[in-house]
Amino acid sequence: MIKLIFRLLLRLLLRFRAYDTDALKSPGPVLLLPNHVSWFDWLLLFVCLDDDWRFVTSEPASRVSPLHRAIMVNRHTFPVDPASPYAVKRMAEFLQGGGRLVLFPEGRLSLTGALMKLFDGTGFLMHKTNAKVITAYLRDAHRLPFSRHPGWTKCCPRVTAHYSELLTPPKLDHVGTAQARETLTTWLRDRMVEQQFRVEMAFGAGDVLSAVAETASQVPNHVVMEDASGTELTYRKLMVGVRVLSKALAGRVERGASVSRVGILLPNVNSFPVTVLALWSLGKVPAILNFSTGPTVMLTCCELAGLKQVVTSRLFFERARLKPEPFTQAGIELIYLEDVRADITSAGKLAALARSYFTPHPAPDASHSPADAAVVLFTSGSEGVPKGVELSHRNILANIRQMLAITDLHDGDRIFNCLPLFHSFGLVVGTFLPLVRGMHVFLYPSPLHYRVVPAAVYESNCTVFISTNTFLNGYARKAHPYDFRSLRYLFAAAEKVQEATATTWAQKFGIRILEGYGATECAPCVSLNTPLAPRWGTVGRLLPGMEMKLEPVEGVSDDPALAAAGLRAGRLFVSGPNVMRGYINSDANAVFQSHGGWYDTGDIVSVDALGSLTIRGRMKRFAKVSGEMVSLTAVEDALAGAFPQYGLRCAVAVIAVPDEDKGERLIAVSNESRLQLGEIREAVKAKGLSNLCVPREIRVVREIPKLGTGKVNHRELQKLM
Repeated sequence: MIKLIFRLLLRLLLRFRAYDTDALKSPGPVLLLPNHVSWFDWLLLFVCLDDDWRFVTSEPASRVSPLHRAIMVNRHTFPVDPASPYAVKRMAEFLQGGGRLVLFPEGRLSLTGALMKLFDGTGFLMHKTNAKVITAYLRDAHRLPFSRHPGWTKCCPRVTAHYSELLTPPKLDHVGTAQARETLTTWLRDRMVEQQFRVEMAFGAGDVLSAVAETASQVPNHVVMEDASGTELTYRKLMVGVRVLSKALAGRVERGASVSRVGILLPNVNSFPVTVLALWSLGKVPAILNFSTGPTVMLTCCELAGLKQVVTSRLFFERARLKPEPFTQAGIELIYLEDVRADITSAGKLAALARSYFTPHPAPDASHSPADAAVVLFTSGSEGVPKGVELSHRNILANIRQMLAITDLHDGDRIFNCLPLFHSFGLVVGTFLPLVRGMHVFLYPSPLHYRVVPAAVYESNCTVFISTNTFLNGYARKAHPYDFRSLRYLFAAAEKVQEATATTWAQKFGIRILEGYGATECAPCVSLNTPLAPRWGTVGRLLPGMEMKLEPVEGVSDDPALAAAGLRAGRLFVSGPNVMRGYINSDANAVFQSHGGWYDTGDIVSVDALGSLTIRGRMKRFAKVSGEMVSLTAVEDALAGAFPQYGLRCAVAVIAVPDEDKGERLIAVSNESRLQLGEIREAVKAKGLSNLCVPREIRVVREIPKLGTGKVNHRELQKLM
């Protein structure tokens, strides 16, 4: 009767539902392992369980008050002393007798609302008892009152409980107890993370506009966005801006399915994401142009995407020294936001503001399904003509939810984003992830302001910073040691993080760089190091929901040194819900579709026993010297930061050119005229590389060409040589 009353109250107050409860009927020994985010978690579980389930509780904590004792010591609980070495033994004996236990593997309430570290005592129990496992995800329970995370709560949020099928932990009889408990704890965390991701994909919004609007409806007065002008936008102002702008654009953009794509050519300012959301509201697909490539490449991208209109800013054209004539001569209409704003009346703004109090979601002209195209982004073109990558709403939301499942980002975090929004890392991770999650994002227009960016991070008190190796080196040269005092996390991707860069940041700022790996085609993140599982030198493990396969590569996959280290190596293919719909280039798309949903990254990687990836280099960046495969990326890594006597600005890139005798030979290209070939040889050999990896020539350039993301433009460099 008590359980029935609780169930009715939860249904009435929280619209509580429990899903996939069939496994809860399984006989013991069984461990039920949920996330722990609120003081009411036990009640959410209790109403779903039979009477013989026992909750593991802390016996010392039950002494706080009579109320604590009544809740924590009764016929439904299994009190233990966490400090006693016999606590796990008692639980193991209970399970071995066919018992069914509910155990919170985190051992404490989450302070972030996300999954924290799991204590390996749970792994020990699985190893010793051979108990089956059921994981549980209590969705949005962290929004209940008295939760301990720093974000918002409400009296009656909607809460659901999701249970896994009955899981069998892997048998590890061939290893010691210490290794077994660590391996099984990692296995459990992977299952819990994957479950959270699957549930969020199934029960969360299906398109990005709806996902942003859902969060906006919960915290309409939260300041979610700010740019370098100092203009702050609350969620309410953001969504009102989307309503107003979409209505003003409706009379300007061409209608019809044949003209679904509209170009965007804007810097990192508040109006950029507002414009993207407004175009989605109109049923359009934004095609985001990379202004750092110049007019010729931009026009090529416009032709590739079939663009007839581009939304931009007259002020931006002036400051970027762009000319409108090449666009107009190509038959492309430039829609200037200044002109659009002139059509917006005060009455229209007030009407949109009034509607936002009743219907926070801007009503779209066309509904979106998760599989619909969301954006078109263009690859950098560092090794060929840019390709147009079409990402769906599902792709973007999957990558956002994958990132949120493996990190403990919370409501109070503030992301500093100076990466250009034409780059997938800056657009998805730096902008739409915080908009969907409900965090503050500070947009800064350029990552190249090496003195200004650190000061802006300091002034804005941001806690999360995303960047690339090249830019991080620039900030390290100019920043004060205290500028990054507020950072919790520094994520770096787009290019390999050099050891010299990581050392400088650790020593000067006391910050650990968490390196990740991705591709525009994967929306963009594929793998990531996290504070819970950092492995320096790798780019972390695959995100939940992703799979990989390695295609053998001659001279790499059969390398005896890698095999001796227990590493598998080959050309990386990945699949998952974040992998793109396809290319808009017909030839490239035909190749992608022929792989049956697998994306060929073109990168050579090695994988260790824990699943962490190490990037060995791009397939196109391997040279064959005297019949042996040589990674140009590995040579560049060996030379990075190897010449401190010439300052941090000294850079070296490596290319390969044909050679009659050896097939190919390596050339080092540097912006430092004092650098000698002998110094290069010593640096390469100091890293343990063979003599075949030593460049045979140095060529000096005034500046090594770079892409807008900071990566070396090897295609342009090869032309220069």
